[in-house]
Amino acid sequence: MFAITSVNAGLFGILYVALSYLVAHTRRTGGVSLGYGEDRRLTRRGRAHGNFSEYVPIGLILLALTEAQGAPAVALHALALCLLAGRLLHGWAFIGPRLNRRFRVVGMILTLSALLLASLGLLLHALL
Repeated sequence: MFAITSVNAGLFGILYVALSYLVAHTRRTGGVSLGYGEDRRLTRRGRAHGNFSEYVPIGLILLALTEAQGAPAVALHALALCLLAGRLLHGWAFIGPRLNRRFRVVGMILTLSALLLASLGLLLHALL
């Protein structure tokens, strides 16, 4: 039950821990315990972590509901891959020494596409 969502939740959990570690490590090496101070790298990493925690939960909820409605495995994998690739690209855009705007934009497009497609699929399945 919910095998595809479970695998993806596990992957996203590992990514969340990795982003948390990067923020904590950057705080420790920069001597910043609260907020971001003047450290741009910490600000970017903090926002990568925050943005991840803002989008992934709704993505997993939508994926689980789509799986519960009996969507084909290929559709579930496509949605999950789109969300995962989007979050990886978006996170990578923020954690490096400089903001990578291209990865940021493509990451958000993939993320929002996964959310929108899953939402529309749920609505269509429920209403038709």
